[in-house]
Amino acid sequence: MSKRPRRNHSPAFKAKVALAALTGERTLAELAQQFDVHPNQITQWKAQLLDGAADVFGAEKAAAANSPVDVKTLHAKIGELTLANDFLEHALAKAGTWPSAKR
Repeated sequence: MSKRPRRNHSPAFKAKVALAALTGERTLAELAQQFDVHPNQITQWKAQLLDGAADVFGAEKAAAANSPVDVKTLHAKIGELTLANDFLEHALAKAGTWPSAKR
């Protein structure tokens, strides 16, 4: 009997199998036969899904908390850009290439 080569399942496939196991409509043996995966593997994926389920709803809050906004820095950047735009507008108007200077 030859060994089957090692398979790497995609996260989407793992989620599909784990969700099927969570519904409880079929036994682990039936799911293992349907998806051609060992029942122990389905149990592990199901446990991983249950452990990580809270992260799905907490990820938004964690991302917002990890990136605090420095308002002072943003206002300083806006001021710099406004000065640069004003300078360029006046320089282009003086050169006659700015649309408002052609009127």
